[in-house]
Order: sequence, then structure tokens, then C-alpha cells
Amino acid sequence: MLSYEQPGPYIVSSDNYDDKYNVPVLTAGKSFLLGFTNETEGIKEATKSDPVIIFDDFTTGSHYVDFPFKVKSSALKILSKRSERIDTKFIYEVLSGINYIPQSHERHWISQFSKFNVMIPSFQEQYRISCLFKQLDSLIALHQRKPQILTSLT
Repeated sequence: MLSYEQPGPYIVSSDNYDDKYNVPVLTAGKSFLLGFTNETEGIKEATKSDPVIIFDDFTTGSHYVDFPFKVKSSALKILSKRSERIDTKFIYEVLSGINYIPQSHERHWISQFSKFNVMIPSFQEQYRISCLFKQLDSLIALHQRKPQILTSLT
């Protein structure tokens, strides 16, 4: 269902990040957004219509990405759908639901994750499910911002 790409062409040259720059630098780990760079070469052009999944080869953490970015490390894979009959957000949610805990320091995409068999519904059903998850993500983000908004009013 997915093809993978090595992140080499998209690795940031400098870790001199600044919020005034435009290009996000990502990691597949828990921190996700490391900062912003002013580098203009070697940007992975993910979009809302052609998103990707970044997958940490060692921790198996992953993130759904639908915007252009650079990465910090070669310890991840950039995953893309192989067919127009695959909904990337749906597949991201399936990957996130796999109950696998790394037991050793190895590259888990090739050794484990690329070999898992999962049931995939029709494209229409994948799309409906991914829309539901996108709505839930938006609702969660809204509720997470609510305390910040309320405290700024006082």
C-alpha cells in the first residue's frame, strides 16, 4: 500500500532554527516540529492533496504531514501511497493503531511494519473514515486551544 523514500535529500543542513523562517523542520518522534529553517533547497513538497507519513524507523512513531517540510535526521522514512485507491490519512490511522513495541535497535519499517497484513476497506469507506478522524483531530485541537484562549482573556 505504501512506498518509502529515504529522507536524505530533505535533511536540513543547519539546526539554526528561528520562528521567523518559513520551512518547518520535522522529526517523526514525539517533538514533531523542531523549528523553522530558511533553507530553500531540498524541501519535501507534501500537500493536502498529496500528503505523506513520516515514520521513525527506530521508535515506530509516525506523523501525518500535508505541508512542505524538511527533516532533521536520516532515522525516518517518508511513506507515500502507491495507488490513488489508498487514502493516506486512513493508512496513517491504521499504522498508528498497530500494537507493536520495538524490542531492539533496528530499522523497523523494513524488518517489521512493511510486512504487516491489514484489512483495507473500499476507497470510499477509507475516505469516510479519514474524514471522521480529521474532524476529530480538529475538534481536539480546538479544545486544546480553549484553555489558552480563556486564560488570555483574564
